[in-house]
Amino acid sequence: MTSNDGVGTGSRGVPGRGIEADVVVVGAGLAGVVAAAQAYAAGRRVAVLDQEPEASVGGQAHWSFGGLFLVNSPEQRRLGVRDSEELALADWHASAGFDRPEDALAKEWAAAYVNFAAGEKRAWLASLGVGLFPLVQWAERGGYGPDGHGNTVPRFHVAWGTGPALLAPFLAKLREGVDAGRVSFHFRHRATGLIKTAGRISGVRGELLEPSDAGRGEKSSRHRSGNFEAADAAVVVTTGGIGGNHESVRRQWPGGGAPETMLSGVPDSVDGDFLPAVSLAGGNLINGDRMWHYPEGIHNHSPVWPRHGIRILPGPSALWLDATGRMLPPPLFPGFDSLGALRHILATGHAHSWFVLNTTIALKEFALSGSEQNPDLTGKDVRLLVSRLRPGSDTPLRRFMDRGVDFLQAKTPAGLAGKMNDLTGTGLIDATELERLVRARDRQFSSGLGKDPQLAAIRAARRFATDKIMRVAPPHRLTDPRHGPLLAVRLSVLTRKSLGGLHTDLQSRVLDAAGRPVPGLFAAGEAAGFGGGGIHGYRALEGTFLGGCLFSGRSAGRAAALAV
Repeated sequence: MTSNDGVGTGSRGVPGRGIEADVVVVGAGLAGVVAAAQAYAAGRRVAVLDQEPEASVGGQAHWSFGGLFLVNSPEQRRLGVRDSEELALADWHASAGFDRPEDALAKEWAAAYVNFAAGEKRAWLASLGVGLFPLVQWAERGGYGPDGHGNTVPRFHVAWGTGPALLAPFLAKLREGVDAGRVSFHFRHRATGLIKTAGRISGVRGELLEPSDAGRGEKSSRHRSGNFEAADAAVVVTTGGIGGNHESVRRQWPGGGAPETMLSGVPDSVDGDFLPAVSLAGGNLINGDRMWHYPEGIHNHSPVWPRHGIRILPGPSALWLDATGRMLPPPLFPGFDSLGALRHILATGHAHSWFVLNTTIALKEFALSGSEQNPDLTGKDVRLLVSRLRPGSDTPLRRFMDRGVDFLQAKTPAGLAGKMNDLTGTGLIDATELERLVRARDRQFSSGLGKDPQLAAIRAARRFATDKIMRVAPPHRLTDPRHGPLLAVRLSVLTRKSLGGLHTDLQSRVLDAAGRPVPGLFAAGEAAGFGGGGIHGYRALEGTFLGGCLFSGRSAGRAAALAV
């Protein structure tokens, strides 16, 4: 049988039947398919297990925007960006804030990854047929000074074809392996434990789940129909994080105080359920309190999975207000510091915040994260890409503005305040204060100079070509009727990534609590904190999650192949 992605399933592991392989990969997301492809290329027989139906092969990567962190790339240089490995590593350390003894290997992983991003990463992807959109984006801009969090320069490169284009070459390699009889996929195989022989991890055991016709990302059943074993093999764990499991997210929330309500940026299957079994077998889980969730989530008007949220990728011009109508302090402007904004918002005692802007700013500056929200980039459709810049075009963003429950429109700030209060069922937004705030911002623009640091940041951003062309609107009065009605967008906390995970060395070997490799056991991707149990420390620079899956998956697949 072949999926829509053209991946032959091979053996389905019927009850009582063993799975024969040299390397077993648990999890068929990006890190898993990269690891499997590397092990197969090294001459090994490979089995890939996943609890979901075949329709969900590729995991979260399929849904992703395809952002890749690259350093000193030709795309940057063509846009006049001067970057270097030294500068990127300094930004990484300033953002990560490594401060724990167990961060020693994470620092090594960070140095190795930045070297990869500044060196062979782009050429390697090009050799696989992965192209890049030429306009580099600027994520996590920081604003805390030269030694603070953030990217000094733009480094967010979007894969031409978004997430599916990153998956394609590895799935094609595995399809070749299926045809050769050396790769098999085993969907609806839910791993529950590791097999240990003579002190060495030698396989996986688990439950066979009943067949499911759930579509990609949809919730599937957990009804058990039997058991399976895959023995006499090295094991690579690539089961991802916990973002779909809100109970686990709340339990691991740093310092407690997790919001009562959250949206999910990942399917329910991203549950982290296998990680305790790896821990029971000796693997050391670290940095569980480090997570990367977004404050700019909106409800998907056409949800695929429960509590399905989409992240707005904002430009810098919207006013960002907390639930009570107060502006977030500098430098917590849209797009500057995700974690800092999240902490500030939750400290108010409320789980939501607001963007206040106008139609011109929204159409110019808002992008929606995800492959399905960017059909032009995903489909490599230049005509469609150009059309998104035309006023009135039927784009995914326009559909959210028209149909999304979180988008409100009004002609005046007072009218907007009334709708904001109606949506939340509260009286938290004071109409007079919102009017005063919007008018004060407009006076700053009208001065021609001004003391507003956000306006200064907007003007500085427009010095960069990509921002001027497609990401940052020319400064103007928010209440100028030529720029359309005022908008308010309610923002919710959106779960996404685990920054901690299984402690691994640079060969992706899982370590025990004493720092010794657990023989036969490897991990990659989000399950390994994208390498070392926490390569990002406390904060990510964006574009590093998919790249972390590529880098650590490649390492794990190669190392596992050598271990058998």
